[in-house]
Amino acid sequence: MKKIAILGSTGSIGQQTLEVVEELSGQFKVMALTANSSIEILAEQINKFKPKYAVLMNDSLVNELKYKLSYSKTQILTGLEGLIKVATLDEVELLVNAVVGAIGVKPTLAAIRAGKDIALANKETLVTAGAIVMREAKENDVRILPIDSEHNAIFQALQGEDRAGVKKIILTASGGPFRTISADKLAEVSVEEALNHPNWDMGGKITIDSATLMNKGLEVIEAKWLFDLDYEQIDVVVHPQSIIHSLVEYKDHSILAELGLPDMKVPIQYALTYPQRNNNNLESLNLAKVGELTFEEPRKELFPCLDYAYEAGKRSGTMPAVLNAANEVAVSKFLAGKIKFIDIPKLIKRVMSAHEVVDDPTLDQIIEADTWARVEAQKEGEKVC
Repeated sequence: MKKIAILGSTGSIGQQTLEVVEELSGQFKVMALTANSSIEILAEQINKFKPKYAVLMNDSLVNELKYKLSYSKTQILTGLEGLIKVATLDEVELLVNAVVGAIGVKPTLAAIRAGKDIALANKETLVTAGAIVMREAKENDVRILPIDSEHNAIFQALQGEDRAGVKKIILTASGGPFRTISADKLAEVSVEEALNHPNWDMGGKITIDSATLMNKGLEVIEAKWLFDLDYEQIDVVVHPQSIIHSLVEYKDHSILAELGLPDMKVPIQYALTYPQRNNNNLESLNLAKVGELTFEEPRKELFPCLDYAYEAGKRSGTMPAVLNAANEVAVSKFLAGKIKFIDIPKLIKRVMSAHEVVDDPTLDQIIEADTWARVEAQKEGEKVC
């Protein structure tokens, strides 16, 4: 059995990863699970999968978690130190990083240095520290296996091909819940409306990112590092049906695409079992039933976060970390009802404009930029309020 650790096991991707592990019975042993504060879900997971370790980021809830456990042999750890410990366990072969936010960077790097392959759903790892992460992955002969459906699709379309033959990649976006909305109506949308994604069942933060197109922008930066591309080689197209998960165009103008119904279990399974493919009980794509596949340009005038991500990526240095941190704060404020939806890009732009970029930063400098951006975004958010 392949031994795995799952960071962020109580989130959407983490829970679906465990469902895949159950469906592929006998192929995986879960050595560690982690959560921020969702003790009900974490307790159920511990009782079912009986990991050697579990990590709870909120240490004030440890006793309450232990009270809910019927399986008592799991050792409970806390905080970032706990994340790093389980990410580097000797027996772990594959680390699934499904945490949300920049907190995922340090355990990913620790796991890479310990020689663990990474199944990566935490896009902030590459957005904030892509140069460092990919350099160390190469030095330690570690594979970064993307779980995001778009990057997983690109990864699959590149199998067996000469990377030198790639002309560009095309990331598809659903367009989110406000794809056809007017500017006037966008100014007054509610949190509930923004969380109503038409195709995907995701966590709150990523669902809002999808609605602003920031999720696609972060994926552009992530793709640059995953596939060693220039930003001019990365396009984005809106594809409302979410059937084509992304495409690769080669120099001879052949385009290879990965298609499937919008179900995250497919890319999760491929990342877990790579390079093998396994049977599952998921629904097959019926193109006749789908009927049509349509495409359109992103509405960048209404959703400028996509352009801000390209801008941050091209500027490089600490700017992508600042973009990401400012976005996390802005989304949090929107979800709390403290700012409007249209204030999210405004806040991000103000923070980016105020930042003095550090080129070729160390990890410490990236973390400092992240911290600075969060403080600055809080200040800007108060002005908006």
